[in-house]
Amino acid sequence: MAAQSSTANVVVRALAGLVLVVGLAGLLLWWNPSGLFLWVKAVHVIAVIAWMAGMLYLPRLFVYHCEAEPGSQQSETFKVMERRLLRAIINPAMTVTWVAGLWLMWEGGFLASGWMHAKLLLVVAMSGMHGFLSRWVRAFAVDRNRHSQRFYRIINEIPTVLMIGIVLLVIVKPF
Repeated sequence: MAAQSSTANVVVRALAGLVLVVGLAGLLLWWNPSGLFLWVKAVHVIAVIAWMAGMLYLPRLFVYHCEAEPGSQQSETFKVMERRLLRAIINPAMTVTWVAGLWLMWEGGFLASGWMHAKLLLVVAMSGMHGFLSRWVRAFAVDRNRHSQRFYRIINEIPTVLMIGIVLLVIVKPF
């Protein structure tokens, strides 16, 4: 019964957050202030920073979680930390990043730019990495981790490399 209540709370909070974001976005679009592009850009950058913070921290938690004995208090603490990081920070930040980014791409007329195509490819790869991290959080939650500390140390570098490529494409716009 407690698990169902917890799941219901998560769903209610997620829906409330979604309604709030959609409502605020609708209000901004209806109001259409002259600086809307810059506001959306600021929100996009803030969301990217939050997304990347989580994407860089979660694999580090996995490295330390590997050391904890399954079922131990330390392992249970890591499970809570990983789940909360994913649900409260990484997932919402990725969603806002995508929504704001697609709007900026459309509104800014960047759809035909070669650098934007390359950036989108890297962001899709980052989203795929996000999916793998989500799967590993679920595996740790049921004590079914199949990877070593070394694996997670290497995996930890992938978001960094993708982030460097994305930032270079956005700032330099090489093609």
